[in-house]
Amino acid sequence: MISRRFASCKGIGALLVALVAACLATSALAQAGAVPLPTTRLTAGIHVITAELATNDATRGRGLMFREQLAPNHGMLFIFPRPSAQCMWMRNTPLPLSVAFISDGGAIVNIEDMQPHTEASHCSKQPVRYALEMAQGWFARRGLKPGSKVTGLPAAAGR
Repeated sequence: MISRRFASCKGIGALLVALVAACLATSALAQAGAVPLPTTRLTAGIHVITAELATNDATRGRGLMFREQLAPNHGMLFIFPRPSAQCMWMRNTPLPLSVAFISDGGAIVNIEDMQPHTEASHCSKQPVRYALEMAQGWFARRGLKPGSKVTGLPAAAGR
């Protein structure tokens, strides 16, 4: 009788260990950004961008954390419910990035370069609804600056 209980507990223990391992693996993949987000196609001048959409508190909070690389012309578009002063930081983000803060009308308000793994705030110079993160220097290499237009921006919820 004792050996049966032990065998039964041993089987349950192995199952529990397997479940915990699966949960940890899923959590690690989600934190690493392995859970794909929807994307959209944007244009900035003649340049085409594939942007992942960060549209809620969870996806905006995670952003590009833990990402080791971005494909060429890929980035993340943060969409906020209403125009307001927006600030970004680089906690747990190993990639150097540039962020363009974008008005409702698609005009770039300002662009800030951000260093990896820092908590310095990089803020919009006026209220904006959008922030587009790309590899550092992406905007400058293409001659994009404040006043340049980004088209294809999706409507924000509540807009």
